Amino acid sequence: MKPLKQPVWYLRGLALLGVAVSVGSCFSNRQNEGATLYASHCSNCHGAQGEGLKRLIPPLAGADYLTKNRNGLACLVRKGLQGPLIVNGVDYNQVMPAADSHLTDSQITNILNFVQTSWGNQGEIFTIREVTEQLRACGASDGQ
Repeated sequence: MKPLKQPVWYLRGLALLGVAVSVGSCFSNRQNEGATLYASHCSNCHGAQGEGLKRLIPPLAGADYLTKNRNGLACLVRKGLQGPLIVNGVDYNQVMPAADSHLTDSQITNILNFVQTSWGNQGEIFTIREVTEQLRACGASDGQ
């Protein structure tokens, strides 16, 4: 029986396709992590569409607070917030619970990036390094 001869380019193409598929699947589990984390940790208060709750809980959709306070957002998520704040000209004064023990630096980065790019928001994307530096500055980095 005569062995089949395949052109070298065909075999290389198949190998490249196999690598591309396997690499793509490595990232698919984390691709929507920000949306998943937001849904499970944030949407109960801030709403599924970031709309907030009337004058009780501030919106995240179209919120000027996100750009005005970018350098403190990671610490706000990790440590929570007590006291007044103004979002889009509206005063809010409810307690936001801390995420001290159940979200890593990486997960906070993914949540912030989801918020920055959802509901019409066009904020600058956070890097994990930027979030970790913010968290170190407020004594809240877990290094993960």
